[in-house]
Amino acid sequence: MSDRRGLLIILSSPSGAGKSTLSRRLRAWDPTISFSVSATTRTPREGEVEGQDYFFLSQDQFKRDVAAGEMLEHAHVFGNFYGSPKGAVQNAIESGRDVLFDIDWQGAQQIRNSALGAHTLSIFLLPPSIGELHRRLETRGQDSAEVIAKRMEKSWDEISHWDGYDFVLINDDLDATERKLITIIEATRLRRSQQPGLTAHVRQLQTEFEETR
Repeated sequence: MSDRRGLLIILSSPSGAGKSTLSRRLRAWDPTISFSVSATTRTPREGEVEGQDYFFLSQDQFKRDVAAGEMLEHAHVFGNFYGSPKGAVQNAIESGRDVLFDIDWQGAQQIRNSALGAHTLSIFLLPPSIGELHRRLETRGQDSAEVIAKRMEKSWDEISHWDGYDFVLINDDLDATERKLITIIEATRLRRSQQPGLTAHVRQLQTEFEETR
């Protein structure tokens, strides 16, 4: 076993608040942090690789995995099921490797209530203003005006669940927010629950203490 347990790092935000950029920066800071690979029942798209982009499952297999408690979280979206398999994440945690989740508040809540919930670190990113959020979505140039309008409509529902997270950061400066994220992760890695060797160390100290009496 590693000298520390890994973390399930949940990073959530409305579209345009900087989640994707900060996720990339976190992995550049520590390449050992891996993205959680989701399972889905949808058909693979051209170029997608099994186990790298998704784990592609039949609906029957997906439902069996959910019933067996093998999904940390799951949802039904546009006719397909999506979820986070527990096995790969648990192996990473026990090996001392952190896993990054890009999920919404509902998935975050399910993971917090899962068997690995004690090792969860959840962070929500807020935009500095609604106007700035809209500007960022427009500046990306990836979506039509109709899609941007739909993302803006959904944004408030996501923002309204900000108080269900361990940490909340206002992303008004990307570099400053990155530094705060790194500080949060480094500190949480030192949580007592993340250090499996502490109990044995304290027992050794007790033994040494008794021997000196």
